[in-house]
Amino acid sequence: MLSFYLTVSGYGEAEIEIQKSRFIAYVQRAEQEEAAVAFIEQIKKKHWNATHNCSAYIIGGNDQWQKADDDGEPSGTAGKPILEIIKKNQLKDTVIVVTRYFGGIKLGAGGLIRAYGKSASAGLKAVGITQRQNHTRIGVEIDYTFLGMLENQLRLQGYRIEDKIFTDTIRLIVLEKVGQEEILEQKIIDWTAGQVTLTREGQVYVETPVTCEE
Repeated sequence: MLSFYLTVSGYGEAEIEIQKSRFIAYVQRAEQEEAAVAFIEQIKKKHWNATHNCSAYIIGGNDQWQKADDDGEPSGTAGKPILEIIKKNQLKDTVIVVTRYFGGIKLGAGGLIRAYGKSASAGLKAVGITQRQNHTRIGVEIDYTFLGMLENQLRLQGYRIEDKIFTDTIRLIVLEKVGQEEILEQKIIDWTAGQVTLTREGQVYVETPVTCEE
């Protein structure tokens, strides 16, 4: 698992008009190339009567699956600028389709590049970008008498409590960034005077919204 990466928050869409042409951007998170291809085909089916359905995607931890499709627009004027917007925002696992309904005014190569890039950016703004940071799930088993104090300490220092399990003791699941687990574990030991049982229980991504680049 990557320690962190950027991707889109989920599904979103946005529409703009440029020189009487309608440009509709559709954005989706896709963690496999098959999912990206299926999303593109879904939009093409929805807008079967559109002038163009241009697309691009980047998939994989090492960006190993990339594709840009001009769908009949002059070579390099549609799919590539969409792909460049994905790259500029350093996104992974992201697919964008921009549907165009021609309005009767030709834009020229430069105009098309700007229009498709602007449309892709509008789509990203609509859906939002998130940073996925890899965290370790730390199990914290304590006596009930420590619960209020420990919860307060964790929240004051910005730690996220994922879950609380109540039995004859209290078991908290606390999230900490990968590589920083020992620091948190030592804090908990100090706060509880060692009266705690700690376990590490796998990893999970935590998502935080970030601002996109145009």
